[in-house]
Amino acid sequence: MKSEDLEKAVNHLKDAGVVAIPTDTLYGLAADVFNPTALDRIFAIKGRPDDLALPVLVNGWDQLNKMANDLPLPAEKLVERFWPGGLTLVVQKAPDVPDRLTAGIATVAVRMPDHEAPLALIKGLGGPITGTSANISGGPDLISLAELIDQMGTRVDYVLKCGPEPKGTASTVVDITSNTPKLLREGAIPFDQVLTVWDSSQN
Repeated sequence: MKSEDLEKAVNHLKDAGVVAIPTDTLYGLAADVFNPTALDRIFAIKGRPDDLALPVLVNGWDQLNKMANDLPLPAEKLVERFWPGGLTLVVQKAPDVPDRLTAGIATVAVRMPDHEAPLALIKGLGGPITGTSANISGGPDLISLAELIDQMGTRVDYVLKCGPEPKGTASTVVDITSNTPKLLREGAIPFDQVLTVWDSSQN
């Protein structure tokens, strides 16, 4: 990744901008999760309904802890086993996480991606970024750089072109806010593997 490209992308994020990026799963729209202006822009760019929360990308356990409240004990084992990778955990949100990000609900969806681009942006920004898919809300996922530039190139502040293209399979989304994990979306990680790790960490 060229340092000047990364620097441009990070500067946009620090200035309430929105950057289209590759991740390990799909192309995404990155913004500072703690900047309400940037969050408003993502909803506008995607035409996303206000009652749909935005998922978050972090760089590991420490940032998950800052986003979450009352993490269950097995959460650490799930993070050790599946992060970085295609598992999104829905957790109770910390008090300072913006309601705009979570659409006013008490949970937040968090993942650590296995891709250099989002991890470098998180490091440069010094905090988590949004990880919503880079497409018009309700439309098909974009799986090539050409599609991304065609649909999002004029809508976002910057397109970060670096690293491998996404694999094209969305992350598995699992709610771990209760005693039993709930599958919200099937994806890259088989749910039975999540259950196995959860159960083994309870013993």
